[in-house]
Amino acid sequence: METRKAAKEMSVAELAGKLREAQAGDAEAWGQIYRSYAPAIYRYCRRVMPTKEDAEDATSEVFMKVRAKIGQYDESRPFRAWLYKVATNHCWDMLRKRRVRQDLESPAEIETMPLEHPAAGQLEQLMTERTGQEVRGALEKLPARARMALAMRYYAEMSYEEIAESLGVRRAFVGVLLLRARHELRKVLEGKRGTATAGAGGRV
Repeated sequence: METRKAAKEMSVAELAGKLREAQAGDAEAWGQIYRSYAPAIYRYCRRVMPTKEDAEDATSEVFMKVRAKIGQYDESRPFRAWLYKVATNHCWDMLRKRRVRQDLESPAEIETMPLEHPAAGQLEQLMTERTGQEVRGALEKLPARARMALAMRYYAEMSYEEIAESLGVRRAFVGVLLLRARHELRKVLEGKRGTATAGAGGRV
């Protein structure tokens, strides 16, 4: 599939034109939209799904859904945000169907949250020092809901409200979930043993 090939990003005006053509049934216009956005959606799916094959399947299915609903697209909403929301909901549905381990919202979460946790900027710096494969491996060690929250916030740039809606939690819990996820991801990337991870390692 073409999901890993780089493609030139469309301008706002060009995308608007291609969307109108695709809504009118123009297959070539749809193909151009697919080639422009599929690589990013594949990378997003690869970060949250267990395997490369799962990510490829998810990417194909996401675009099938988007194409089927292209006539319902509201031009007042950014296409990228809509596309990532479809991808997020699809990946989360796939993970839930497999009964993956999820975080449970608890009133005690804030009380038990470690006082020392990385700021978003610190985590981003740590991630830039690791290869894509190392980051994916670390994300895979997190509970599914925490992994999805990180991907939605830092890769799809979704708001707390959008994350809460997609994951079915209260908005107030999203911040707690992200703090825990960043804390656990840092421990994995640094080679520490985390309470919510499956692996172990020494300090680097």
